[in-house]
Amino acid sequence: MPPDPSAEIEIAEFAGQLFFRLWRASHTQTAAALQSIGLTPALFAVLNYLQARGGAIQQQIGSAMGIDPSTMVSLVDQLERAGLAKRRLHPQDRRAREVSITPKGRRTLKRARELAEEIEGDVLRGLSPAERRQLVTLLRKAFAAAPPQPSWSSEEGD
Repeated sequence: MPPDPSAEIEIAEFAGQLFFRLWRASHTQTAAALQSIGLTPALFAVLNYLQARGGAIQQQIGSAMGIDPSTMVSLVDQLERAGLAKRRLHPQDRRAREVSITPKGRRTLKRARELAEEIEGDVLRGLSPAERRQLVTLLRKAFAAAPPQPSWSSEEGD
């Protein structure tokens, strides 16, 4: 029996369902593209954060991105092993580790952004550039007002 079109409309009208379906369309393609250059979506996110801030203390990165401490350590370990980031003792606080992106990390991030932008363009092809900017603005606004969430752990999957 074919699906009832009115039921599809009702499901599609629920924002959470739309978010989930759009996320799946974007995430699965992005994850595959990033894998081709040795990244995961989580590693890509950390590299973006490091690039935007010119480096940061490891604990602050996890806190700002909502990543639990043990997962954050694992992510930075992976970036360091791949030569994409480096850790050093913080000059003012010897207990803290400062993380910075390497030149190889910048090159990899540039390519990763190209791949992600291509996929995002495909997934959001039904929107004009102005509508895409508006969507991002509205999502940021909704995210800022959303209830706090527990920190993300690698056990949840990428």
